[in-house]
Amino acid sequence: MASMKLKGGTRPPWVGLGASIWLQIASGNAATFTLYSHSLKSVLGFNQQQLALLGVANDIGENMGLISGSVCNKFPPWSILCIGAFSCFFGYGVLWLALSRSVHSLPYWLLWIALCIGTNSCTWFSTAVLVTNMRNFPLSRGTVAGILKGYAGLSAAVYTEIFSALLHNSSSKLLLFLTFGIPIICFILMYFVRPCTPASGDDTSEPSHFLFLQVASIILGIYLLTATMLNHVLPRTAPISYTLVVIMVLLLIAPLAIPVKMTFYRMNQRKLAGEKIEPLLSTDSSTSNLESFNEIESMSDVDTLLAEGEGAIRRKRRRPRRGEDFNFTEALVKADFWLLFLVYFVGVGSGVTVLNNLAQIGIAQGVQNTTILLCIFSFGNFVGRLGGGVISEYFVRSRTIPRTIWMTCTQVVMMITYLLYAYAIDGTLFLATALLGTCYGAQFSIMVPTTSELFGLKHFGLMINFISLGNPLGASLFSGLLAGNLYDNEAGKQHSTTCLGPNCFRITFLVLAGVSCFGTLFSIVLTQRIKPVYQMLYSGGSFRMPQNSSH
Repeated sequence: MASMKLKGGTRPPWVGLGASIWLQIASGNAATFTLYSHSLKSVLGFNQQQLALLGVANDIGENMGLISGSVCNKFPPWSILCIGAFSCFFGYGVLWLALSRSVHSLPYWLLWIALCIGTNSCTWFSTAVLVTNMRNFPLSRGTVAGILKGYAGLSAAVYTEIFSALLHNSSSKLLLFLTFGIPIICFILMYFVRPCTPASGDDTSEPSHFLFLQVASIILGIYLLTATMLNHVLPRTAPISYTLVVIMVLLLIAPLAIPVKMTFYRMNQRKLAGEKIEPLLSTDSSTSNLESFNEIESMSDVDTLLAEGEGAIRRKRRRPRRGEDFNFTEALVKADFWLLFLVYFVGVGSGVTVLNNLAQIGIAQGVQNTTILLCIFSFGNFVGRLGGGVISEYFVRSRTIPRTIWMTCTQVVMMITYLLYAYAIDGTLFLATALLGTCYGAQFSIMVPTTSELFGLKHFGLMINFISLGNPLGASLFSGLLAGNLYDNEAGKQHSTTCLGPNCFRITFLVLAGVSCFGTLFSIVLTQRIKPVYQMLYSGGSFRMPQNSSH
């Protein structure tokens, strides 16, 4: 086997994962649009249609990651993160100048482009941390994707807490924080997000480390949910606000406990490693034994993975098989790729329709405090993202069940929740919202590792960003064209701008239920098609690299 070089040093990847969690939360800055959109409308004099178009710019920028995905193999992670930081600075900087009236009469089209650029930082941040960590933990892809996407699901709640407690509900201060605060955080942490020695799975403490991160994220999610509820009960005095923020920050830095612990115990680990190597070097013909030791090491599963990923193993070029590394154009002609795209498009496209119209849905069904609905949906989103990765990882290792079977289950549950919404059965609104948020979040953490397992890690960044286009596409079709028009028509019948009653969204929810039915069928077909891939990769309960991979 050819010798291989490790890029970025040989340190464990846990420091990078801890830094990536913060950057993944920072990548949720597009979720702050609802916090300052009302100020854009009132201060700059926009009408509802202009504000809705800015919302489209927000969604487009957040999900247009084809460029970041295509260059992530050509440049190191720090450079990808730098581009995201500058996008954040320039995009939100222009919005801050307009909202603070530091610059007067900025044209509407410039603000639209600026918002696209600012929210596009999400894709640069997310691509850098996802691609890097999926390669640093190649044997725990579902777990890592679930953790990172889970923390991303909490970003809206984190920003909301900062907005209300530290920035005193000031939209101008929030834009200033996005302009300077997020880039500063990125520049501080980007050094730690880099390729490291991939985790081999031999470390007995690795499962406990992942469990610690999962528990820490759950505690953070429960805390943010509780803090949001308390905001509507307790008076927001300065001591209470600052105390809540301090507790949140302490929970956010909890993942750093893992690298700190590994630093303190590093000497013991080195001594243990030395004891294992010493017998090999003390036998006769030490030179030949050392060469044998190096050869054994080079034949390890991790080195094989690195060789496959970096192209160190050279063979005659042939078309890749599922489970091997595909080029983007090779993946585009595969039915599995488009089936995965359709399943994801249906799941997130229909889910984001409810998310975008959640306030109007609540008001139509008689709920005055729609913030509670958003909080429930957000917490369900977090649970789905984290749980989707954990559950799919467990069953794929123990029973080689394809991850997409859980997308099938979520599509069925989503179909039921849309029927609950459509018929507005008393007492089901909050339950349906929690279930839908959970199923919506699970789509993300299942799609990411599934893409890497079917089509490899070589062009993983570009592929997940292409599939992620299902989100804005679904929002445009189901939310903009379907739900918006039907809502306005029903409101017109009531001679009001605000529609009341279950008829406001009934047809929309019936259509979404039908769409979810098709998504379930697509997911079943995909799951049956890719069963052999998972039996090859995970037979025996552990990840195995394909034997015939070419680059």
